[in-house]
Amino acid sequence: MTDAILLHLVLRREQDVFAVRQRGREAAAALGLEHQDQIRVATALSDVGRQLLAKAAGVEVTFRVHGRPESLRIDLAVPGPVDPQALRPAGRLVDVLEVADDGHETVVMLSRRLPAPDLLTADQVERARRTLATSTVASPLDELSSQNEHLLSALEEAREQRDRLKALNDELEETNRGVMALYLQLSSELEETNRGVVALYAELDEKSGQLRAASEAKTRFLANVSHELRAPVTAVIGLIRLLSDPASDPLTAAQAEQIALMRGSASDLLSLVNDLLDLAKAESGHLEPGWAPVDLSQLFKQLRGTLRAVLTNPDVELIVDTPDDGAWIESDEALLTQVLRNLLHNAVKFTEQGQVTMHARCDGRRWTITVADTGIGIPAAQHERIFEEFVQLPGRQKIHGTGLGLPYARRLVGILGGDMAMVSEPGKGSTFTVTLPVARIS
Repeated sequence: MTDAILLHLVLRREQDVFAVRQRGREAAAALGLEHQDQIRVATALSDVGRQLLAKAAGVEVTFRVHGRPESLRIDLAVPGPVDPQALRPAGRLVDVLEVADDGHETVVMLSRRLPAPDLLTADQVERARRTLATSTVASPLDELSSQNEHLLSALEEAREQRDRLKALNDELEETNRGVMALYLQLSSELEETNRGVVALYAELDEKSGQLRAASEAKTRFLANVSHELRAPVTAVIGLIRLLSDPASDPLTAAQAEQIALMRGSASDLLSLVNDLLDLAKAESGHLEPGWAPVDLSQLFKQLRGTLRAVLTNPDVELIVDTPDDGAWIESDEALLTQVLRNLLHNAVKFTEQGQVTMHARCDGRRWTITVADTGIGIPAAQHERIFEEFVQLPGRQKIHGTGLGLPYARRLVGILGGDMAMVSEPGKGSTFTVTLPVARIS
């Protein structure tokens, strides 16, 4: 229902203001507004009516149900202009107060939204209309008395609200004191924690510095000792060669056997010294790759020839899948050769029968080189340990080795800008995968 007129009145004298106030309260009640809203509508209507009546007699007052959602709207029309500022206090008591002036007549519109969520029916509007038409207009004295009662009720309600507000303020103040105390306590605890964290970080920095110093000292020690040992070991090997030279005095069978043992031990010691020196260089960061284009097909052919020369077990087949001609990578040929040779040697060393294979593939950005064997395999719990220096896994002590090859190989792969991964299972062999960029990463 967009618009329905409930009642039409005319204000001609002061006493009519009381009647309009009464009708405003009754209309609000008939349409379901709460008691306090009824008083607000009646008070606003009384104030506006009195001001308009002071400007001109014959104020047209129309009560209606208007809009969607519906509102109780009261229009007061008076000839001539009206100062909207004088009506602002009354506007605080209703949802909308509008002033429309066409130059000849001014209409003041008061509106209060109805609380019912559903639309009013025609029957409900008709009942409200009959209620307003049949109600008896009280005398000004009775309306004034009613107004006073309403005022006292409003004052009592305001007093109760004030008391409730004071209680809430007291409770809030108490809560604020508790919150402030908790905040101070938490701030103190946080500050203490921060001091502890700062001290912990300082301690960690100190320990990190000590670890770096220890690592550098270890690297220097390995480099110095390896360098100092290489010369005398090389000299021992040279003397052994002189002793076993056919041009020298002939040796007895026992002497020849002892010389062979000495030669093997000296060669093992030299190999260990060289591995230590290489590892020390890699750890110290002094190992700078010589970047250049490397022909992988040629490199694979060289490795295949080298490994076949040392492969003495007829039960092991070496398969090197050589890349096509033109397979290039930007790397350090010597370091890359050392990595792949180390992996192939290990695969051959720990494979009693089956195959050792090496192949490579490229996705355009990275080369993936895989070395796989059918050897004894490595338990999952030992996968990381084999990359530690001097580690010999249980059951492998009979196989000759220093335990430095794999750690050194993985460091070299990192220096070349790649990474190394391993998949292995006891009895099923091991697969080492080296991934390197096609071109050097700046």
